[in-house]
Amino acid sequence: MRLKSEKWLNILLVSPSIIAVLIFVYGFILWSVRVSLSQWKGLMPDYTWAGLQNYRDLFNDPRFHIDIRNTIIFTTLFVGGCLVIGIFLAILLDQGLRGETFFRNLFLFPMAISFIVTGVVWRWLMNPALGGRISGFNLLFDSLGLDFLINRWYTVPNWGMAAIALPAIWQMSGYTMALYLGGLRAIPESLREAARMDGANEWQIYTNIIFPLLRPITLSALIILGHISLKVFDLIVAVAGKQLPLDVPAIYMWQTTFDGNFYGRGAAIGILLLLSVAILVVPYIRYTTRTETEQ
Repeated sequence: MRLKSEKWLNILLVSPSIIAVLIFVYGFILWSVRVSLSQWKGLMPDYTWAGLQNYRDLFNDPRFHIDIRNTIIFTTLFVGGCLVIGIFLAILLDQGLRGETFFRNLFLFPMAISFIVTGVVWRWLMNPALGGRISGFNLLFDSLGLDFLINRWYTVPNWGMAAIALPAIWQMSGYTMALYLGGLRAIPESLREAARMDGANEWQIYTNIIFPLLRPITLSALIILGHISLKVFDLIVAVAGKQLPLDVPAIYMWQTTFDGNFYGRGAAIGILLLLSVAILVVPYIRYTTRTETEQ
């Protein structure tokens, strides 16, 4: 009798959270799906059925093609840069570096800053102005005699997104370092010692033992960084504003929904963003669940 009462008490305690999630998460997702299938354009709701017309219009829209291209460029550089820099910093700190705590906090500090603040600072650092208005990195390069590095940064046609990826890498590479450092510290030192006794050098130890054991960490970092890159909005707006060459689906959704009052198409973009994130997250959740079950 007591166990039964405790069971109902537990259900009662968690039920408000469950109800809130059902309403404010899954309920609004379903509502957004319904809006994306409607002809709603304007301030007054219009749920007239449109089927998949909003989705077809999106995939035929040249602007959406630019968004996809920019997302691919940003995601590739952002995720790749964070993984490479993160594991490099983690390996350095794992060598018993003096002042490790200071450097670890130093590398992690950018993560405490919002993308808006990062964007404002890096907007000045990557100032594309030349001549008498030169500043930021370009001024540094000019002072050091490295004129060949002076460029227009995020205003460069087609590859401006590469410059936008730089502040994102700066902010999140420390977080990736923390993930890898935790993974490195979890690997028993006895494995390395056994490999050294068998004649393996440090490069062979890392390529044949350390890196394979870090694959779950890499997968986790890939999922986390990937979903951040797919939803990027505030960083781009803070650095460059809303420019078509730097457009991404999140900016397109904002302008379509709140500037153009085209709620049907805006909801369609939102659903596509949700699906793209789900493609990354759901397999990871299944993999994690299966791994925990097997253990």
